[in-house]
Amino acid sequence: MKTNSFVNILFLLPLFSFTACGQNKQYTEIVQKTTNNKISKPGNPYYSNTDTTKLKLSDAQWKKVLPEDVYLVMRKAETERAFTGKYWNTDQKGTYYCASCGNLLFRSTAKFSSSCGWPSFFEQENKKSVVYKNDFSYNMERIEVLCGRCDGHLGHLFDDGPPPTGKRYCMNSIALDFIPDSK
Repeated sequence: MKTNSFVNILFLLPLFSFTACGQNKQYTEIVQKTTNNKISKPGNPYYSNTDTTKLKLSDAQWKKVLPEDVYLVMRKAETERAFTGKYWNTDQKGTYYCASCGNLLFRSTAKFSSSCGWPSFFEQENKKSVVYKNDFSYNMERIEVLCGRCDGHLGHLFDDGPPPTGKRYCMNSIALDFIPDSK
């Protein structure tokens, strides 16, 4: 009886070893794919493509970690000139993130060519991606779109987009970071 148990253990031990080795390889491949697709901003300790914790920073803190042009758009609600941003005419597949904090905002599958000179999307990635605020600047009535994590200014929302939503999220390219899909 003891010999039978011993033989069974000897038979099962290599089986478990091979299974464990296969799992390590698979895990390593997954980690490599995901870490290769992250944006690193060493000067900005608040930037993360995975952390969804709401940020409450002072204007002075943002000014220290953001480049001046990004700071002016995202914290002072300035607008980049039409047809000058890096994503207004891009059709590459991938994901768009907030340039200030790394929050997930839009997928390229929701991007469309609006010919307005800024990247346009018909829907955000999820309900918490963005928040809205009434904007009455420049004697206009608009809806400002802010990052759902850091409240950074992204652009404006209009009701002239394509189906299925009829919405146009008109965003500043400088307020976005882009990670292309892996092939």
